[in-house]
Amino acid sequence: MLESHRPVLLAVDDDPHVLRAIRRDLTRAYQDRYRVIASTSASEGLRILDTLRERREEPALLLVDQRMPEMPGVDFLAESLGRFPTTRRVLLTAYADTGVAIAAINRVRLDHYLVKPWEPPEERLYPVLDELLDEWQASYQPPYAGIQLVGHRFVPATHHLRDFLTRHHQPFRFLDVERDTVTDVAETELPAVLLPDGTKLVRPSTTDLVKVLGLNSEASRPHYNVAIVGGGPAGLAAAVYASSEGLSTLLLDAYVPGGQAGMSSRIENYLGFPAGISGAELTRRAVAQARRFGADLLSPVAAVALRSAGRAKILTLSDGREISAGMIILAPGLSYRRLDADGAERFEGAGIYYGATTAETTSCKGQRVWIVGGANSAGQAALHFAQHAQQVVMLIRSDGLEATMSRYLLEDIEATANIAVWPRTKLIAVDGTDRLERITLHKLDDDTVTTEEAENVFTFIGARPRTDWLDGAVCRDNDGYLLTGPDLRPREELPGWDLPRDPLLLETSMPGVFAVGDARAGSVKRIASSVGEGAMAVTLLHQYQANT
Repeated sequence: MLESHRPVLLAVDDDPHVLRAIRRDLTRAYQDRYRVIASTSASEGLRILDTLRERREEPALLLVDQRMPEMPGVDFLAESLGRFPTTRRVLLTAYADTGVAIAAINRVRLDHYLVKPWEPPEERLYPVLDELLDEWQASYQPPYAGIQLVGHRFVPATHHLRDFLTRHHQPFRFLDVERDTVTDVAETELPAVLLPDGTKLVRPSTTDLVKVLGLNSEASRPHYNVAIVGGGPAGLAAAVYASSEGLSTLLLDAYVPGGQAGMSSRIENYLGFPAGISGAELTRRAVAQARRFGADLLSPVAAVALRSAGRAKILTLSDGREISAGMIILAPGLSYRRLDADGAERFEGAGIYYGATTAETTSCKGQRVWIVGGANSAGQAALHFAQHAQQVVMLIRSDGLEATMSRYLLEDIEATANIAVWPRTKLIAVDGTDRLERITLHKLDDDTVTTEEAENVFTFIGARPRTDWLDGAVCRDNDGYLLTGPDLRPREELPGWDLPRDPLLLETSMPGVFAVGDARAGSVKRIASSVGEGAMAVTLLHQYQANT
């Protein structure tokens, strides 16, 4: 059985004395980086190559003797060519065989031939092999045994799966069929996910991925003390505090826990993290903490309706299930506003992205990235992409960033050479074939219109609350934000309010239903504030229980 992990150096020679010397010299110089395998027959050598191919491993070097009775070395190397075209090939020859070796250079892509004997190896063997192995290593991609996502980069369905796996902290390798060699997937099956056990998921939904990867847990009980809708900072904080205080807790998220904060490439002004922390890492820690205290987390599943049943609250989910809870915390968060430019909808997920989708980070290497917006989230994204892109251009309608961005971000942007800020500039149209290729800009100062090449546009242009599904269930303001506590009408005018007290500070117009985070009217749109509201809501839950 072949040992795994390190690339292989395969030597084949029917003379056991020569083979012993080859193995000795290869082992002495390369055993710390490579596996040295020796074979006395061509047929066994080919079987070894077939085993490597089955394991999706690639030999770095073949060192083969020409004069073998079963099969000449040149024929062996020709057989290997179809199996491993990039492997380096060396032929061992006697003086009489040099003509054969020279003739074989084109036929079998021979990299070098060595005349026996090669003593001393420090002068005649190692320099040759070192150079060949350096060349091979420069283009070698180690075998990958994890999840592989295969698809076209500029297809929305592919981007959606990349973003989903990235935000769920699932390691995976993306294979772009336009650039990478893919043999196991047909065009009609794209995008596809290949699992380590050989399973192929053809055009999977996020629900399919959740099932096969075991990312979510089923609800462990028919009724919970508290159900939390939304897995952003406010919802996660509520889940941590509620479960840590002994309340049976369920958290639901329509996509991936983290919300907009989870998409932030770097948060530098959150208390306790002087070096900053990514939104993804902050989310990962919060999710682990909530689960540690016993909270159940379900995603991706959306709540689509809310109603009362006596003192119980019933949530209807997008998959048809119903969840019963004594109390509800609403933390649905916000969704980014869509780009108001001609043709923008056509290229969503194919060049136009909402939020700092880190799944596209590597795709932007060496390119120009366009950022639309001038608030903190746009500044964080610009600094993140500046580490990879050739240039980042921020498009803002105002005169500058001073009025909309925190000072620390503004200073970092000013100090980053490959970030440019184009003030008083509006993106008015986008164009391309099957992917974004051009954007049209309107310069407000001189009323001119220009066209720029563009493949990657990330937008941060405001947001709206995800509360449409609550219409008629709880009171909202004219913009859809959830009204709570003092912002509600007198209790006598609240439909369905049947308690002899006013709503608590974060309580909505439905008794026992609380709202926290960015979707709450009047909230401070900061991560720390959302976390504080999530914690405060749990205290109010206890007050509600004590007086009901």
